[in-house]
Amino acid sequence: MNLKEQSLAAYESFLRYSSEAKIILLHPQSRLRSVVMARLLADKDLSTFYYALDLDDVNLGNFLRGIMGSLARQHVTFGRQLNILPARQLDDPYKHLDLILRTFIAELTELADGEFWLVLDEFDRADLADDVQRFVERLSHHAPERCKIVLNSRTLPRMPWLSMIAKGHAVILRDGHVVQEDIYSNRNACGASLKVLSLGPGYVFLDDYLIDNWEGHLPRLLLFFALDRPEVTRNQICETFWPKLALDQAVNVFHVSKRRLHKAVGVDVLAHDGTYYRVDPDTPFYFDAFEFIEAILEGRHGDPADPFELWQRVAKLYRGPFLQGHNDSWILERREAYQNAYIEALENIADIWEVRESYELALHTLTRALDTDFSRDEIHFKLLRLYARLGRRAEAVAHFRQLERWAKSKKTALSGQIHQLFSDITA
Repeated sequence: MNLKEQSLAAYESFLRYSSEAKIILLHPQSRLRSVVMARLLADKDLSTFYYALDLDDVNLGNFLRGIMGSLARQHVTFGRQLNILPARQLDDPYKHLDLILRTFIAELTELADGEFWLVLDEFDRADLADDVQRFVERLSHHAPERCKIVLNSRTLPRMPWLSMIAKGHAVILRDGHVVQEDIYSNRNACGASLKVLSLGPGYVFLDDYLIDNWEGHLPRLLLFFALDRPEVTRNQICETFWPKLALDQAVNVFHVSKRRLHKAVGVDVLAHDGTYYRVDPDTPFYFDAFEFIEAILEGRHGDPADPFELWQRVAKLYRGPFLQGHNDSWILERREAYQNAYIEALENIADIWEVRESYELALHTLTRALDTDFSRDEIHFKLLRLYARLGRRAEAVAHFRQLERWAKSKKTALSGQIHQLFSDITA
């Protein structure tokens, strides 16, 4: 295959996989990053808006000024809502992040009527800008569904890619293929003495013995936080764990927590290269979230020899909610994402049981999914449809009435699809 054919195949794969996600990262090791970008920008069938980060985009203020100017040249009305905000808010945008984000999203909704692409090129220029990284991460979650954000970078942005992938929110592409392994260039070490289990209460084992001498919960959570992203800065850690402390006080508490982590694990597991912290790549370890995400990706995009066995393995790896028992905001975000992936696995298992005509097992599996998240319309629909298929009308009616009461208590409406199915069942 020549370069032209390779680039076309990579671009077609990019479009296919991008349809499934809100934020798409062109992996730094992609040989065809520039070619895919060129094809995207030249594609007249797509509405694409482009911003290449400048060398000065080392903070959110500079980034916003740069992107506002660039997008205004591509869409004449862009920036009119942002520009009428008080100067004190635009001068210190991270302090007023929620307002700035809402206003920026309102601007985005006016860029195009249908699906459109927001391309952020040269994103590695924001490597040191914690506020820009956080802004783009939150933007990807709250932007309109029809907005696709594409990052082109020579480095891996410091975002929680594991949970974003678990949620089905993000995809990382390398030359037309989804990156399914070694997402942070950290391969799980077989038989490693250090085992970190985040799905459930959050256990750490050393030589198969549970570590329980943490001297508080912060050192343990610090380890999980460092594993959550490719790298983190000290400011990111301090802002996450001690947002109300002055920076010098937060730094002191951080160093105390880091020493306690070292003491508990027995090695200085949190390495520092002068700029970033990450779990020491020279320390062999196993992290269950790596295996969980790799299995999810194989199920979504791979060709597993036995899909049923694979989805069963995903469900088994989910020992419970992410860091169960803790309710820090960053933990709650990850918890929701991993829970979504677990429910995805259960749905696939139930579908396979139904194909195999093991209907009781399919019903049991769908019930497990609803026990995890009762709000999932698509699972209620599958459950009611299966009851109808089995001629179990009374159970279908009882479940629908339970669902009705739940919807009333939550002040929400059931989907038209469910109402129609219930009407067909009771006709």
